[in-house]
Amino acid sequence: MTDWFRRVFWFTPLRKGLTVLLALATTAALSYGGYHVLNPDLSCAKGVARPEEGAECVGVSGDGYAFEVPKLNDVAKAIARENERLKPGEYATVAVMLPLTSTDSGLRTKVLHELQGAFLQQYAANHDSNGMKPKIRLVLANTGKGNAHWRTTVDRLKAMTDGPDNLRAVSGVATSSAETKAAVKELTGAGIPVIGTTITADDIANGPGDGPDADPYPGLARVSPTNHDEARAIADFGKVEAKRAVLVRDTRPGDHYTTTLKDAFTKLLTDAPYQAQLFTSPPDPTEEGPTANTFRQITLLLCSSNRVDTVFFAGRHTQLRQFVNALGRRGCDNRKFTVLTGDEGSYLGGDNGPEKEALAGVSVRYASLAHPDAWKEGQPGTPKTGGTPAVFTTFKERLAKAAADPEIGPIGKTSLTDGQAIIAYDAMATAVQGIREAAGGGEKLPEIRDVVTQWRQMNGPLKVEGASGWICLDNHGNPYNKAVPIVELARDGTQRFVEIAWPEGSPPAQDCLPPGAS
Repeated sequence: MTDWFRRVFWFTPLRKGLTVLLALATTAALSYGGYHVLNPDLSCAKGVARPEEGAECVGVSGDGYAFEVPKLNDVAKAIARENERLKPGEYATVAVMLPLTSTDSGLRTKVLHELQGAFLQQYAANHDSNGMKPKIRLVLANTGKGNAHWRTTVDRLKAMTDGPDNLRAVSGVATSSAETKAAVKELTGAGIPVIGTTITADDIANGPGDGPDADPYPGLARVSPTNHDEARAIADFGKVEAKRAVLVRDTRPGDHYTTTLKDAFTKLLTDAPYQAQLFTSPPDPTEEGPTANTFRQITLLLCSSNRVDTVFFAGRHTQLRQFVNALGRRGCDNRKFTVLTGDEGSYLGGDNGPEKEALAGVSVRYASLAHPDAWKEGQPGTPKTGGTPAVFTTFKERLAKAAADPEIGPIGKTSLTDGQAIIAYDAMATAVQGIREAAGGGEKLPEIRDVVTQWRQMNGPLKVEGASGWICLDNHGNPYNKAVPIVELARDGTQRFVEIAWPEGSPPAQDCLPPGAS
């Protein structure tokens, strides 16, 4: 064997050389392959990477990267075009932090609409504000499906507060989950201002009261009412008799939306004739799970009682759809029921809604965060305070311009009925006002600690006149007596505006100043 090896590989100088080269090439190939097996390339784009091989891409980008979600391509590119127009040193950055790679179809639509609304406000701030400074750079921050990778993204955001990014606020933060709560805690603990768009959980909020425990999230502002305020507005609108109502609620732990909505509804139903009906959603509440079986049983119980005609539902949208479908198949067809719930009802428009047959004899009404018919110009019965129809008209004009002008858009398929684009537009308006007020009208970028202090000033003449209604923040960053559009699911799947309700029972005064003891 040794003689064979010598004759084939080592007999002449040429063969020796080729053998050596072959050995080196083999060694290099094996080393290269082994390195990449042990150290795979996890990068996706600048500032974005996969936490592990095969995982979704998470991180922060303002360069047009859409996190491999095709429906976000247009708006991501529009944001990138606007960012490219900015010069270093003249802008402050605002991040929109969302679970961009969620696989839930309803949440993906919500994410798209939020990015569209945020972009419209970015463009308006840079082009329609009489040259006010600083200009605004917008970046997308993906926390992954279920916000599972929030820490990776939050760490990236914390590193962006200095130049060249000059991060000055984080908006979005749209789901009331344990992961969101932890992310907000980390960001505000690092001194970064946060503006929640659609978080409504009462325990992801500051105040009321004073003392060291009153504001666990220093620098958090919100443009949506809390679940407590939503429940008060629903109750005032519905004039519901607790003796004719029952609570149906989720028992899955760790969901701050359902827990605080349950608490708010429970306070309204102290005279309810029956105990709450319970169900437990899957760990991922966007999955169907076995809850449809539970809802069939609850429906049988509702039919057996002649005293109940109103259901307060404290759960997420997937389970809400299942419950309404079950109620639509009730055996007591002669009975009519009204289902009242929080803003998760906004997911149920179009194809995401319950079966059309289920809405025969079942009225589903929810507290929306915004609706395009709430502040229409010239609409009869529009309140004189609490909102400004002209501001909503301007928003719609900007939306139409983005669709028609290739220098601005396109920004993807738009819809306003779920309210997400409107509320994200207002959250960005709040961020822009805070940044520019902190700058004091000067050319110099404001210190991030100065932006944090602006929220408590945003009331009275400094309120944010949002497209969703006035945003009059109290000393804890919560909107005082914010307009709550009540919306009904029509049988054709559309979301029909009913009327505006108010946590305080009536619109705020013209000065929109929160009362004392806040």
